[in-house]
Amino acid sequence: MVLTPGPNMMYVTSRSITQGRRAGMVSLLGVALGFMIYMSMANLGLSAVFLVVPELYLAVKLAGAAYLGWLAWQALRPGGVSAFSPQELAPDSNRRLFTMGLLTNLLNPKAAIMYLSLIPQFVDPKAGHVLLQGFVLGTIQILISLTVNGVLVLAAGSIAIFLTKRPSWLRIQRYVMGTVLGGLAVKLATDRSHPATA
Repeated sequence: MVLTPGPNMMYVTSRSITQGRRAGMVSLLGVALGFMIYMSMANLGLSAVFLVVPELYLAVKLAGAAYLGWLAWQALRPGGVSAFSPQELAPDSNRRLFTMGLLTNLLNPKAAIMYLSLIPQFVDPKAGHVLLQGFVLGTIQILISLTVNGVLVLAAGSIAIFLTKRPSWLRIQRYVMGTVLGGLAVKLATDRSHPATA
């Protein structure tokens, strides 16, 4: 999931390419705070809401599948855009970079779906404290995401130059990511699991 390009990856990568690695890292800190907010919300109450209203859980899961399908289409369609395609962005202050990273993540359906419908499926009530499990799983996801996106921020300029000089590689990257996103969309839409019970 972390390797699939979404709004967070596109935002921090584009900031790193246009304004430098420091700007990319500041943006990534905002994204990290967004993840922590989602994780806390999911663990402290939204999972309970899904247990009471299973139709809402299904709606969120299908919305997530639709969003992943849309991302797959954006990558696979003729003229699709790669996360490493340079974009013109005006330089911003650290405060604005952080805030935009936070807002990009909070308005990112991929992040919402992951915390609200994917992670709860891995919580096992028989294994002990459900809340603690949710926070441990969420923290692991955040660390993986920060590591992957941090590497992308540091390497974004070099990767963008490499791919720009090799358009066929840019297309391959788009097709691989589009196929992965499409597969995840189908799997999420056809999954019959239910939210974890407390």
